[in-house]
Amino acid sequence: MEPGSTVSAVRSQRVLCGEEIRPAVIIIKEGKINCILPDSEASVHTAGKVLDVGNSLVMPGIVDCHVHVNEPGRSSWEGYWTATRAAAAGGVTTIVDMPLNSIPPTTTLRNFHEKLRAATGQCFVDTAFWGGVIPGNKLELRPMIQAGVAGFKCFLIHSGVDEFPHVSDADVHAAMKQLEGTGSVLLFHAEQEVQHPAAEKCDPHEYSTFLRSRPDIMELEAIRTVTQLCLQYQVRCHIVHLSSAHPLELIRSARKAGAPLTVETTHHYLNLCAENIPARATQFKCCPPIRDTANQELLWSALKAGDIDMVVSDHSPCTPDLKCLDSGDFTQAWGGISSLQFGLSLFWTSASKRGFSFFDAVRLLCKEPAQLCRLDNQKGSLIPGHDADLVIWDPEKEFTVNEDNIHHKNKLTPYLGLALRGKVKATIVRGKVVYSHGSFSSQPLGKHLFIQHKTPDPL
Repeated sequence: MEPGSTVSAVRSQRVLCGEEIRPAVIIIKEGKINCILPDSEASVHTAGKVLDVGNSLVMPGIVDCHVHVNEPGRSSWEGYWTATRAAAAGGVTTIVDMPLNSIPPTTTLRNFHEKLRAATGQCFVDTAFWGGVIPGNKLELRPMIQAGVAGFKCFLIHSGVDEFPHVSDADVHAAMKQLEGTGSVLLFHAEQEVQHPAAEKCDPHEYSTFLRSRPDIMELEAIRTVTQLCLQYQVRCHIVHLSSAHPLELIRSARKAGAPLTVETTHHYLNLCAENIPARATQFKCCPPIRDTANQELLWSALKAGDIDMVVSDHSPCTPDLKCLDSGDFTQAWGGISSLQFGLSLFWTSASKRGFSFFDAVRLLCKEPAQLCRLDNQKGSLIPGHDADLVIWDPEKEFTVNEDNIHHKNKLTPYLGLALRGKVKATIVRGKVVYSHGSFSSQPLGKHLFIQHKTPDPL
């Protein structure tokens, strides 16, 4: 099927249906999954052309709920056109855009409307939006909820950009009071400044110097704060990009006590480790930092046990100069990793070696992220009534990441040259082919998603 075409049925020998993989035909009507039939029964229902993908695996399109697109204001870093094409090439059918590092940030209703204008006519996949909590914007939160943001993000430490300042305790309490009764969610960049022994003058070109500047205790203490707030207010809370295994016991205890708390980790924490980062290789810098192999294995165990709910990209690109590649100075380089396009392959390359199944992949990459954003009534599952968002891929096929096959605006990523397992062949959004075998639809076919929340009682 040509990119841009509408599909009325997809046939495969491997369709991921519920808890089994079987030959089936997915019947699509008006952009929705109408029914999923055994191949033998499908012929009477398929008046239109059937897209037969042979033995390729068909599963729900990926929902990546942690993406920094940076437009408007920093579109030289990334933009909707390039970010959503990269998403489509990676089997991602829905992204949720973070409220920073665009200028202006999505911290007021007016700024949200500016963000929507920038994204209009540019998205190859469906796109929802997070709002932000910063000092002094508490009265903007409910108007943004009514306008359809998926929830809000705040920082407990400097965000890296001055126009999105971090919150104080008083700011968080004020925000929590606004969010009570709305069903919305507050996301935390969970690092806090703590007193730790001053680092002696170390070589800024060594990764270990940067790693020592962001110790595990910064995450541990921040998550202690978050769990207490979550229990106090019973407002949904979410820890973004957990890098350290140290807070896992705190998280387990808080949930046992009734905290409505969810947790994500990222592809880079699951695939990269501190011991293997060369000197001056600033493309590996992100915050919180990539930690050691022993920590990484604990994150994988927590994923298997259900203590970590989902895996996302935290795609946070920038222009190459901001990575300070010439100087190789980890203390000065921008912290962020580009991986939006390669999440499925990164996950499967490592997860398949650890006994994870395709059903685990759907839970961690599709269902749970959709649920976090309250999109699980239309995204993240192959069930009748849901959007016909499909990724068609070959889990056995290997490929190498190189600049020619990267669709992000800036090609710099720590995954350059890496051999990955699991190649995306085609991506379908609401029954339309947006990507197929290296080609894209000529026009963006994605739409904006607005989240319906409860209408709370007036304060």
